[in-house]
Amino acid sequence: MALLSAHSAGAGEAPWKALSAEAEPHSVALAPRELAVFYTILKVVLLQSAGITAELEKQYSPSRWVVRMEADKVVGTFVQIGSQATQKARTTRRNQLDVPYGDGEGERMDIYFPDEDSEAFPLFLFIHGGYWQSGSKDDSAFMVNPLTAQGVVVVLVAYDIAPKGTLDQMVEQVARSVVFLQRRYPSNQSSFGCHGAPGQLDQAWCHTQPPRFLTVCQNRISGFLLVSGIYDLEPLISTSQNAPLHMTPEDAQRNSPQLRLEVAPAWPMGPACPVLVLVAQHDSPEFHRQSREFYETLRRVGIEASFQQLPGVDHFDIIENLTREDDVLTQIILKTIFQAL
Repeated sequence: MALLSAHSAGAGEAPWKALSAEAEPHSVALAPRELAVFYTILKVVLLQSAGITAELEKQYSPSRWVVRMEADKVVGTFVQIGSQATQKARTTRRNQLDVPYGDGEGERMDIYFPDEDSEAFPLFLFIHGGYWQSGSKDDSAFMVNPLTAQGVVVVLVAYDIAPKGTLDQMVEQVARSVVFLQRRYPSNQSSFGCHGAPGQLDQAWCHTQPPRFLTVCQNRISGFLLVSGIYDLEPLISTSQNAPLHMTPEDAQRNSPQLRLEVAPAWPMGPACPVLVLVAQHDSPEFHRQSREFYETLRRVGIEASFQQLPGVDHFDIIENLTREDDVLTQIILKTIFQAL
């Protein structure tokens, strides 16, 4: 019979690893009285494990940290605002919808243009959130009207979310969309914006395919804005978010920018391609930890990066507010774009 004993994370390990460390087996022969003690201990360990899982679930459930409304109304409100913004953008801005950037059925993008034509307009590419399993470009045009009003082309990229798409496929699709845009608009400077967990997608591409990424980055990518993202996917394996993803530890390791960078040699991205890591005040402590640690790791390996917490917002209205020209994040995006020109 194996006796299970809980162990804590070692020094320097992420807090979630201390929370979710699995019990290690030790072969022990037990007398009847010892067996009764063992079952009592086992019950305690199992109850602790259930509490650990519940805490991880809470940490990686952004709606549970929203303070301005009830948690069960948050996602519906977000989708409603996004849908309304998209309808407005499609009726008031010149656009090309469902432009194929690859051969796959889900490989489509919407492109919104300013009123005035230009051969060298700045371009902002947005990758929608939704934990790789929900969300759509069709309800993500929050920032289209404010940015196009300032002469910026906005591109919303679709990708095959789970369960149809795997993380590896999504990373490749994001890379393919960037190459497509740069071939289609060879004179334009591009910036990236990513919301939530899919902030990992473009960074996974950057750091799993660095030679390919550096070539593209040096060809007119002016920067990345990563908003309330997840960069180490391992904690998600034991949460309900993983049910449609079927993510294995190997998948998490391979597609986690944080984990890839921790073992990567230092390599300069160059001053023309900075990364701004943003997190909302009312994101969970785990989202805050992941954002700051990713920022610190980017700096350690020689990538120009900055970190900013946006006050008074949560995981959802940090993006909802992009419908306003005077929004703080809208102004950050515009500053990032036009500083690079």
